[in-house]
Amino acid sequence: MSKIVEMKQRGVRAKLREAHESGALVRLWRAEHEAASFTGFVVGIGKEFFLLWALGDYIGFDGIYALRHRDVTEIEVPDKNAGFLLKAMALKDIKPAWPADFKLDDVDGAVRSAAASAAVIAVHVDTEGDDEICYVGRLLGFEPDGFLLQEITPDAEWLREQSFFGFEEVSAVAFNGPYHQALAQVAGTPPDDIRPFSRDQGSLH
Repeated sequence: MSKIVEMKQRGVRAKLREAHESGALVRLWRAEHEAASFTGFVVGIGKEFFLLWALGDYIGFDGIYALRHRDVTEIEVPDKNAGFLLKAMALKDIKPAWPADFKLDDVDGAVRSAAASAAVIAVHVDTEGDDEICYVGRLLGFEPDGFLLQEITPDAEWLREQSFFGFEEVSAVAFNGPYHQALAQVAGTPPDDIRPFSRDQGSLH
């Protein structure tokens, strides 16, 4: 890793810690994954990930995200529009809440914590081409190098096979966002007769 990248990462971590300690509303970017930004509160920090309570552009709760430190390319502490956003949140009686004990040191911990907090979780994968891809589903179990989900399709249908995700390919884990919850509500109760994952068939996602 170059000195420039190391200095950049130290700067990002310092700002994230400042945001966490001060409770400031922040805006941050992950330019290598998406053009859009995140706005919210940094509500937890671990070795590899930090936890963000996200505020959507519509001034509403947009989910909780465990994001990697190294993916943050820019951060404003506080968000330059924080004054307006905080007043709007107060008028809409939006009161941030999040899990008290969330593991953020590695992917394993983040996945376990997210699954303990919500019926379905969203897994963001950054190893499939240029764009980060999001999969939504319920956690089924763990392998030594990853974990298994039963996915919900974008049409809100439960798949009848397990999907495997390697720890190394996961860039973010999210839960309780409006989209995640809507998918779960429309999909309903997941079927029990699902085909187990086999190493011979490779990853299914």
